[in-house]
Amino acid sequence: MTITKSPSNQKPDVLEEINFECETGNYHTFCPISCVAWLYQKIEDSFFLVIGTKTCGYFLQNALGVMIFAEPRYAMAELEEGDISAQLSDYEELKRLCLQIKRDRNPSVIFWIGTCTTEIIKMDLEGIAPKLEAEISLPIIVARANGLDYAFTQGEDTVLAALAQRSNYKHKLDNNYNMDSKFPPLILFGSVPDPVVNQLKLELKKQGIEVSGWLPSKRYTELPLIKEGYFVCGVNPYLSRTATTLMRRKKCKLIGAPFPIGPDGTRAWLEKICYVFNIKPEGLEKRENEIWQKLDFYLKLIDGKSVFFMGDNLLEISLARFLIRAGMIVYEIGIPYMDKRYQGAELNLLEKTCKEKNIPVPIIVEKPDNYNQVDRIQDMKPHLVITGMAHANPLEARGINTKWSVEFTFAQIHGFTNAIEVLELVTRPLRRNQKLQEIGCQRYTDFS
Repeated sequence: MTITKSPSNQKPDVLEEINFECETGNYHTFCPISCVAWLYQKIEDSFFLVIGTKTCGYFLQNALGVMIFAEPRYAMAELEEGDISAQLSDYEELKRLCLQIKRDRNPSVIFWIGTCTTEIIKMDLEGIAPKLEAEISLPIIVARANGLDYAFTQGEDTVLAALAQRSNYKHKLDNNYNMDSKFPPLILFGSVPDPVVNQLKLELKKQGIEVSGWLPSKRYTELPLIKEGYFVCGVNPYLSRTATTLMRRKKCKLIGAPFPIGPDGTRAWLEKICYVFNIKPEGLEKRENEIWQKLDFYLKLIDGKSVFFMGDNLLEISLARFLIRAGMIVYEIGIPYMDKRYQGAELNLLEKTCKEKNIPVPIIVEKPDNYNQVDRIQDMKPHLVITGMAHANPLEARGINTKWSVEFTFAQIHGFTNAIEVLELVTRPLRRNQKLQEIGCQRYTDFS
């Protein structure tokens, strides 16, 4: 049983009916250093230096697919035999690279992204960074994004947690806080595209709530000031470390809300923020109903269809809750890591949704064993499996429809208007097979 505390004076919610299991599987997920793919684009004056082996470099080159002509603002510091055997000075080598980056790209901040190798050889990046930062007069932020300890999207979590501790860097006054405002400042955290940022800000503004800052900001030099007593609220379910840092280090008050994914989640997210600010929300029920009406085409396609989440990007709980509300049957929710406190409000909404639908709450399996999952998939035969790229093709070869979970990470899925993007991704394999059947593909393949 887990008790989830609320930042307000309301009684804590108790999670009793959700069945949690934990298997012994490894993190069969995308490597967390892939967070560089979206963070370097989000923080426009940054430079990301990934410190690892050639394997890390090959992964970034293939996964990100960026041509050399694009000159992206990230690079690999490849560890060689001399680095690993301590024959070379880590400080001098990193100093040489950082001076070259400063001279060629002139960023406002350099992020050092640690990998599995830096963990194994115990490279003291946190000890080197402050000395080198003072010497070259350029902020250096260290974030560990190794696949030994973190799942796919938790790479962003480690970066934002490190960034949150720099929120007062070179701030002389708080330009984000209007002293005449009757509400404490609200800081939102989570890396989402600018259109999503504008949409969520607009929805809050309609309720009379101004967003004082966003972590991460578009530029490091525009990082919001975060002080004790400020309210903070996350938009992504994999940012538990960032939330903990903001509460413990910055003494902020976390608004424990469901995440703004799907019309139901977005409404609940807005309502919880309004509740904390003692504001009566207006027009949200009507707004949600309008969105559901616009999704009618997709809802008819997925009504009664079943889905199985193998677990990859920690968005599984929010996506499952939305799909259950949309009419799908969720057999199992696999998730690499589960922070029941940070996702407490989301779990409560999942339970509430299942009760309203009069269906059992799906089992949640943390750190699932993929071999066992494949057996369960073969027994259950779901209409769709949302999985990592490693398992998609083998499952497709067995006649099971799949969807890459990584696509939900990179798509714009937050807010009212982007709910259609989630259903577009979910229904694409189902619509594809339907079209193949309509054109009579069976006569081309059945030669037996």
